Amino acid sequence: MTNEINEIKAIEVTDLTVAYQEKPVLWDIDLDVPPGVLLAIVGPNGAGKTTLIKAILGLVRPAAGRVLIYDKPYPLQRRIVGYVPQRGSVDWDFPTNVLDVVMMGRYGSLGWFRRPGKAERELAMNALEKVGMQAYADRQISQLSGGQQQRVFLARALVQDATVYLMDEPFQGVDATTERAIVALLQELRAKGKTVVVVHHALQTVTDYFDWVMLLNIRRIASGPVEEMFTPDNLRQTYGGRVAFMKN
Repeated sequence: MTNEINEIKAIEVTDLTVAYQEKPVLWDIDLDVPPGVLLAIVGPNGAGKTTLIKAILGLVRPAAGRVLIYDKPYPLQRRIVGYVPQRGSVDWDFPTNVLDVVMMGRYGSLGWFRRPGKAERELAMNALEKVGMQAYADRQISQLSGGQQQRVFLARALVQDATVYLMDEPFQGVDATTERAIVALLQELRAKGKTVVVVHHALQTVTDYFDWVMLLNIRRIASGPVEEMFTPDNLRQTYGGRVAFMKN
């Protein structure tokens, strides 16, 4: 029975193609992500990294292929998936405070017609404490720095208590302290058996932060354990020979 459970994939992408105005941005992608790994998606600008995350979440319609989360389509597994979007894609002028943003992560469990109560508030405050933002609970979201906003979105994902987390460039525009806090949080999630998929740009930190990697450039170049797949040859194929960092 144990082997059977271990064979279930946290994320299974099969023959996925996505096109914008007939131009493919992802082509015939296959990706199997086992439970309990911390996976980086890396590739050059325009490689389709954000599109892949959005396709897994059902936010873009594929031209072909399918995506399963623990053997079921995403709409049936929505409650076990947490999402941290790119910071630049969010309207930070929306008039709401930090605590309310984090409590939004509980709506999937509550349903839209039940208002969050004391229990949800406590969960939200605990999540804010984990990301070092508890003191900012009443602050307007627009008044925060970029790194602080990113921490709030991580707290919102944490409060969902998801099984699978998808994060689109969580390190973008944050300071070194915030980056260390995010890394510690991601590793804590992995230690709890969660699956975390992160769009990541800094090649020099892949081996330090992640245990799995996917190299993507419209097509999947390679995916699997970092020590096996994060090789100079795969990096050259992914970046067309133009890569500032190469593994020694």
